[in-house]
Amino acid sequence: MEKDFRVRAVHCDYRASDEEVYQALKRATDPLTRTWEKLGRAGRIGIKFNHQWSPDRVVMHEGHRQQLVSDTVARATLRLLRERTKAEIFVVDVGVEGRTHPHESTVQLLPVLREFDVPFISGHDDGVTWVNVPGGGQLFEKYPVPSSTAEADAMISVQKLKNHLFAGVTLCLKNLFGLMPLQPRGRPRGYYHHLVRMPYAFADMGRIFDPALNIIDGLVCQAGEEWGKGEHPRICNTLIAGDQVIATDACGTHLMGHDPQADWLTPPFHRDRNTLLVAAEGGFGTVDLDKIDFQSEVQAPVGEFFAKVLDPQETIVSWRRTMSEQALYYLEHKAEIVDQYAGRYILLQMGKVAWASETGNITASRRELAGMFRDQAMWLKYVDPDEAEGEHYEVYEKTLQMMKGDA
Repeated sequence: MEKDFRVRAVHCDYRASDEEVYQALKRATDPLTRTWEKLGRAGRIGIKFNHQWSPDRVVMHEGHRQQLVSDTVARATLRLLRERTKAEIFVVDVGVEGRTHPHESTVQLLPVLREFDVPFISGHDDGVTWVNVPGGGQLFEKYPVPSSTAEADAMISVQKLKNHLFAGVTLCLKNLFGLMPLQPRGRPRGYYHHLVRMPYAFADMGRIFDPALNIIDGLVCQAGEEWGKGEHPRICNTLIAGDQVIATDACGTHLMGHDPQADWLTPPFHRDRNTLLVAAEGGFGTVDLDKIDFQSEVQAPVGEFFAKVLDPQETIVSWRRTMSEQALYYLEHKAEIVDQYAGRYILLQMGKVAWASETGNITASRRELAGMFRDQAMWLKYVDPDEAEGEHYEVYEKTLQMMKGDA
């Protein structure tokens, strides 16, 4: 019986030439029939590479970017698309670094894009379109996205294999977070990259963009965290490709030595729920490898991966509980909060507005803003009388139930 999703992992030495990397990626993507059917019909294809970063913070290891997609992988991806499609191709990103550095200096793959005459669209300059999440969304009903992505016939996600401090792993799904427009037309990064919200928000983003092709660069990778100074390089000599983002990431997570079906408090998911599992619970993709047509030339684990732990477990437990309590407090007291703070962002802590801003720019750490109550979470919310984004507060109810062991 044919399975719903198809993923391939191939061996590719990190010292391989451009031609050898191309042949490896071709081997990984050739079996993805549904991918090529969709891309073949597309008139306009958008790509989200994990590649935009401050030039002075790019970490190199053995000739590769340790935390960002390598030139060889990007070049192979674009070559395949040029050969197998007739679509107009563009690359888009909303890098936070673009606000503090010259635009072109942050686009690490710009020379490669120019080789293939592929334009780069900065999300800071692109229009913004609010779109509904297919199926109604697991956290919000609608999100802002770059207009170019809303107009694309198909999207592609190309990401580096690495761990993440908050999400445990950062693969093709997490890569899509870099497409979210910033304020004033969008939301602050911390609005979605937010305790309790994050796994559900990322699952929604997966549904919105639904990449037709997902590629994980596993040549030179990083354990421990997504950025930092690069203390934990990993040479894994692999490329992974799949036709569905959650299934692809589940296989990537497995190859890292993690259980893609594990959840919060099981490493590497120290801080929040497993985003991939949350998405699968919502009916988007699967984390069950038995339900994926997965073939691999490499064996798990391809390296020693782990996610750093920043805070004591009891603190994280308190933050998750009190974060959910504050969200439900807001829902219960919305009318009175709207009367005073409509059109502003607030941080709600212990039933009180501890901070408010029209821009949503939080310039100080919430650890500092929490004052003496550092174990009490601060819930960030845009106070909209119409609740146009349509937040699903049942997520917070479910979180409290799960923490009590009732669900």
